[in-house]
Amino acid sequence: MTKFVVVPQWQGSGSSRAMQLIDGAEAIRGDLPTAATTLVHVPTEAGEALDTDIRRASSLVTTAELQRQALVGIDEPVITIGGDCGVELASVGEALRRDPGIAVVWFDAHGDLNTPLSSPSGSFSGMVARALTGEGAAMLLPEAPLDPARLVLVGVRDLDDGELAHIDERGIPMVSSVMTSAAEVVAAVEATGADRVYLHVDVDVLDPAVIAGVSSAVPFGLELGTLLDCITALRARFGFAGAGVTGFSPGSPDAAADDLGTILRIIGAISREPKPDSTNPTGVTP
Repeated sequence: MTKFVVVPQWQGSGSSRAMQLIDGAEAIRGDLPTAATTLVHVPTEAGEALDTDIRRASSLVTTAELQRQALVGIDEPVITIGGDCGVELASVGEALRRDPGIAVVWFDAHGDLNTPLSSPSGSFSGMVARALTGEGAAMLLPEAPLDPARLVLVGVRDLDDGELAHIDERGIPMVSSVMTSAAEVVAAVEATGADRVYLHVDVDVLDPAVIAGVSSAVPFGLELGTLLDCITALRARFGFAGAGVTGFSPGSPDAAADDLGTILRIIGAISREPKPDSTNPTGVTP
């Protein structure tokens, strides 16, 4: 049975809707199997920067440690439900600790590639992908950093100038949201040489016409069918190291219900055991 860890963290977000990330995580938790789901009790306080230039760093550090404790004793890959993207520090970090050679496929409207010094907001959710590669405040870095060449950005379309320069400098692979296909994404991961993948899905990777419950909507996102095809193809082609679904920030309980069907389809695609066709092992439609 798939294991879920729910982390209703809001402290990594810089959005005015940050607190609604709690509601989003709890709404998703209500549709997960209770016996297979662990809830991480996120600190209620905002927290302090601790001389890191990262807003609410103290609460982020505490939550990351609580996540790591929740993952102890779980041998199979876990699907983490956020909260803001900062929850991936512990989740991807644990996957990297087990296998530093994995690729991380970052389905997200944003690159999350700032540092504490370059970030315009000081919000950790906009730095977490960079932190996973070993750059940032020491207290918010993984034990085993990710090779930047094995961070594959998919659907990213809102980048700061510094993030764009970093992508070029480090050779980070990127698949455009405008031309995304499952075959392109599989090929991009194959080019990294990794044989196992971690799937990060911030729901704002979807086009705003598909989902309303996001804190920072960006036009020209993925269609739901495209995202599901990509996930299915990646699960069929590569070993599965875990996943995170983040960024659900509904405006109201009724709005949460409107979007839950979409989110549960994403979680279903991630958790479904692949059944590759022997004549088409990638699962990609020719």
